[in-house]
Amino acid sequence: MANRSLWLQEALAAEGDVASPGLSEALRADVCIVGGGYTGLWTALRIAELEPGASVALVEADICGGGPSGRNGGFALSWWPKIETFVKRLGEEEAFGLVRASADAVAELGVFCEQEGIDARFRRGGWLWTATSPAQLGSWDGAVEAAARAGEQPFEILSAEEVQRRTGSPVHLGAAFEAGAATVQPALLARGLRRVAVARGIRVFERSPMVELDRDRGIVRTPSGSVEAGAVVLATGAWLAGVPELHRAVVAVSSDLVATAPIPETLEEAGWTGGESISNCRLMVHYYRTTKDGRIAFGQGGHRHVLGGRVDDGFFGFSPAATQKLERDLVRLVPFAQGAEVTHAWGGPIDRTVDGAPIFGRLPGAVPVVYGVGYSGNGVAPCLTAGKILASSALGRDDEWSGCGLNRGVVGRFPPEPIRYVGGFVVRAAVRRKESREDEGRTVDAVTRRVAALAPQGFFRVKR
Repeated sequence: MANRSLWLQEALAAEGDVASPGLSEALRADVCIVGGGYTGLWTALRIAELEPGASVALVEADICGGGPSGRNGGFALSWWPKIETFVKRLGEEEAFGLVRASADAVAELGVFCEQEGIDARFRRGGWLWTATSPAQLGSWDGAVEAAARAGEQPFEILSAEEVQRRTGSPVHLGAAFEAGAATVQPALLARGLRRVAVARGIRVFERSPMVELDRDRGIVRTPSGSVEAGAVVLATGAWLAGVPELHRAVVAVSSDLVATAPIPETLEEAGWTGGESISNCRLMVHYYRTTKDGRIAFGQGGHRHVLGGRVDDGFFGFSPAATQKLERDLVRLVPFAQGAEVTHAWGGPIDRTVDGAPIFGRLPGAVPVVYGVGYSGNGVAPCLTAGKILASSALGRDDEWSGCGLNRGVVGRFPPEPIRYVGGFVVRAAVRRKESREDEGRTVDAVTRRVAALAPQGFFRVKR
C-alpha cells in the first residue's frame, strides 16, 4: 500500500482484505458500469433504487476507491462556487435548479451514510473560500451576486479578523464561507458505497480493467471475462481522455497532497477546531482541511499534465521535490504547522473540462454507452447527482435527470496536440509566476499577466 493515499491505507486497514474477485467469466447484465469510484457506485445504487429487478455488473481496474475517489481532499461542496459557469452554459433557471440540487446532495450524502452505517467521518463544518493575497480579494463576488439573483445566500462574507480567528492563520485576508459544505474521509466513503452496492445485489468485480468495448453489441471485455449488457456506463474519470470523442473535451491534470502527523493540541491552541475545509482563490489552488485524529491534509492542483492528455505513470511518481514544495506552502499558509512531521504524500490525475463543469452524454453506437466526466476537482458530493443523471440515461428513462442541460455531450474542446501540451506548459508557467509574485506582494509584469489570463477556467483549479 506504499503508493496508496493516507485515506485508502486507513480504509483498507479497517476492513482487511475484502476485495471482490476479478471477472473470470462471460456474463450478461442489464447495465454494465465501468469504474468503481463515486460516479460508478452512485450510478449502480441509483439503478437499483429505480429498477430493483435490473441486473447490474460493475468492473473496476483497481479496487473501488483506488482512483481519485480514494485520494481526493474529501471536500463535499456544492456547485454554488461555479454558478456563473452553470448560468453561462445552461441559462439561469436550469443552472439555479441544478446548483440547488448539488447543495441538497451534500445533506443527502450525510443522511445516506447515517442510514447505511457508513462511517465516512461526515462532518458539516463548512467551507472557507479564502483570499491569501490581496489579488484574490473579492474573487467570490460574481458567485455571491449570481446566487443573490436566485434568491439564495449560500455564502457569508467574513472579514480578515474572523477568518484568521477560525483558521489560526494570519495569511487569510478575507473569505466567503459556505456553511452547508462538509468533509468526509474519501476512501471510507468509497469503500462504504461498495459494501452497500454488494449488499443490494450489484455484482462488483475489482482488478478487472476494461480492455475493449464493443459499442454495437454492448460488450465490455476484461483480461479474463466479459459483460454483455443492454447499456454501458463509463465512469472512469480522467481515463476517459483516451476515448476519441472525448479526447479534446477533457484533460488530465495532477492533484497532489501531503498529510501531517496528528497535531490535535496545536490545532486546539490555534483555534482551527470547527472542521472547516479551506481553499484559496488561486488558479493553482491550495486546499486543506483537518482530520478526525488531528492531522492537516494539504494539497495543490495543476502542477502536471502530459502530452496527449491521457493518464500515464507520470501522474503517480510523487517526487521529494514535490513533497518539499507542498511542505513549504503548508507552513506559509498554516504557520503553526511549522515543525509538524509530514507522514504521507500522494497524488494522481483529476479530470478537467474547458469551463470547469462536468459533461454527460452518449457515445455513438447501437447500444447506449453513456458517460460522465469533468468534475474539475469538485466531485465528492456532485457525483451523487451524477449518478442520478447516468442511471436515468442508462435505463432510457425520460425524466428531469436524463433531460437536464448537463446531459448534452461535449460543450467545449481544448486545442489539438501538440498545441495543448505546449500551450498548457507555457500558460501554467505564467500562472505559477503570477501567483507566486502575488503571494509575495510583488508586482506582475504585463506579459505574464496576459499569458496567465489564457488559462481555461477548468484547467488548473481544484477544490477537493
